Amino acid sequence: MTDSRSEPAALRAVRDALRSVAALLYLAVCAVLLVWAVVVSAGDNPDASLAGVVPLLATAPVSLVLLALPDHLSMVFLAVGLGALVNAVLIGWCARALRRGRRTGSGPLA
Repeated sequence: MTDSRSEPAALRAVRDALRSVAALLYLAVCAVLLVWAVVVSAGDNPDASLAGVVPLLATAPVSLVLLALPDHLSMVFLAVGLGALVNAVLIGWCARALRRGRRTGSGPLA
């Protein structure tokens, strides 16, 4: 087991943010959307042409880096995964900040 004092503060903040229920739920939804898009795109379905857009929009704005990446299927997975991870960290950070504010009574309604 590693000592949490020896790891960088940024890494500790990311780890703490990803422990949030909201962040984990967001990551699960993004994974389900990506699997759905792959399944729908593999079939012969009229909706298949735009199925890949849904996970990209769910993980925007970071996933929009896909426009600058090389044209390959693996880049879609990379862009969606990176976008989901960054957004999940932000969601977890916000949830943690809101909990901390409620606990100390330093909010605008306190």
